[in-house]
Amino acid sequence: MSWDTDLVDNVSDELFWDPKVDNEAIAVSANAGTVTLRGTVGSLREKREAKNAAQRVIGVLEVDNQLKVRLMGDLGRIDADIRGDVLQALMLDSLVPETVDAKVQDGEVTLTGTVDWQYQRDEADFVASNIVGILDVFNQIEIRNPNPNTRDVESSIQKAFKRNATLDAEGLTVSTDNGVVTVKGTVGSWAERNEAIDAAWSAPGVTAVRDDLTVTY
Repeated sequence: MSWDTDLVDNVSDELFWDPKVDNEAIAVSANAGTVTLRGTVGSLREKREAKNAAQRVIGVLEVDNQLKVRLMGDLGRIDADIRGDVLQALMLDSLVPETVDAKVQDGEVTLTGTVDWQYQRDEADFVASNIVGILDVFNQIEIRNPNPNTRDVESSIQKAFKRNATLDAEGLTVSTDNGVVTVKGTVGSWAERNEAIDAAWSAPGVTAVRDDLTVTY
């Protein structure tokens, strides 16, 4: 059996294994380590969970998530109701500042406003994606830049890499330019890649992270 055939089988098994994903309407294909997901799912959260499941499989280099959200029965809702629920959920989450706003068009949510940290941006995205009736979320929230010291940012990220037991810090390099951090190197899994990117986002003053990492097995 070829590498790609094994990937298709293993990703399909992982989708079946994950109780958060209904794999019945998901088709999996692979080409040179890139896995493509096609078909339909019942929610945006399920679409994202399917991608996460595929990334967990050893040998997967990239995931092209082409799944479409198809709302069933009475789950289709008017935009005003969706926006009201999104704003309510954002307000109730203590991690999301009041500076975040949302608009909705044709079931697609656009998040706007400003935050101080990436985790606040991620939290707003996560909260919005869980609202019933949403087809997609576009995160346009901006991170305020407190003019960080370049050397301090690079040093703090490298130290975070070395502290993390799941990362091989020797294979990673960091550079920064006015709050934009670029992480380069090779990692052994998607989980390791995510750990490195999360660590880079945690440095004070970071407004963007460029992922130049390569996943190798």
